[in-house]
Amino acid sequence: MIVVERLTKRYGPFVAVDDVSFTCQPGQVVGFLGPNGAGKSTTLRVLTGLTPATAGSATIGGYQYRDIPNPAMQVGTLLDASAFHSGRSARETLRLSAQMMGLPTSRVDEMLAVVGLSPSEAGRRVANYSLGMRQRLGVANALLGDPSVLILDEPVNGLDPAGIHWMRGVLRGFADAGGTVLLSSHLLHEIELIADHIVVIGGGRVMAQGTKESLAGMPGTQVRAVDETALAAALGAAGLPCRPGTSGGIVVDASTLQVGEVAAAAGLVLTELGSASTGGLEQTYLQLTAAAQRGPLPAGPMMPPGQMQPPGQPGYPGQPHYPGPQSQQFPGGTA
Repeated sequence: MIVVERLTKRYGPFVAVDDVSFTCQPGQVVGFLGPNGAGKSTTLRVLTGLTPATAGSATIGGYQYRDIPNPAMQVGTLLDASAFHSGRSARETLRLSAQMMGLPTSRVDEMLAVVGLSPSEAGRRVANYSLGMRQRLGVANALLGDPSVLILDEPVNGLDPAGIHWMRGVLRGFADAGGTVLLSSHLLHEIELIADHIVVIGGGRVMAQGTKESLAGMPGTQVRAVDETALAAALGAAGLPCRPGTSGGIVVDASTLQVGEVAAAAGLVLTELGSASTGGLEQTYLQLTAAAQRGPLPAGPMMPPGQMQPPGQPGYPGQPHYPGPQSQQFPGGTA
């Protein structure tokens, strides 16, 4: 179990982490989500004993990392896949880690097989590895001691689609077996696919936390129609908030039944009608972290591709700017 309570880290006048609190339970994958520079990596460095906290606490199983005997046997970490000695091979790297933990060298071969590094690849110098291969080596090193907790910082960076799918399976299996996973990322889609619980951080502060359903508010409906402009106008007239979907179509904060009834009443032909996936969560995330984003956010929803935006009307005609669902605000100080 990981408990971060009122954690603060200052560098002179700059506050990198400001009164951050959250908990990671066994059997959970907790997604630590925020834009670049939000304070994710600093929090993980404090948690793993690499950076001293200015105030607050960060414990694993009730202990600070530095007080855990042979910590790599209890807590597997991957904070920087580029930190391995470039002149050593993957096999040499894992053998040194196994020696420090007091593990047999047979464990090295087991982990190389788990992460999909072949004998020839394991014999190559890390300097010749791609970022994706270094990530696999990092996961092997984190799992080497058979820990009960994993702390990973941006582990899918550099992985191809097959590698990302593999990583999800490894982390999901670890949590399902009773392990605790804290996974940081700035990629909303990856966190949504695997996390049981999401902590959103922006500007060094926890903005909200909860399941993806609670953060997104209403799950919503994804719909496409032959005439989407007319459908958006009909939905707006019926009082159903809607916005363009991230991959086309319209996302509506209403049930599929309600959307279908509006379309039928307006005599509109639908080509798709189903539950939305990321729309509400994406809107919530962008609004919560707006102050920490490096570029300006659009003033309102955009028209679907290939359609002309009416002059003076942002987004769909007759549809006001969507304010976003109410998120579950994190009260702070969770024990």
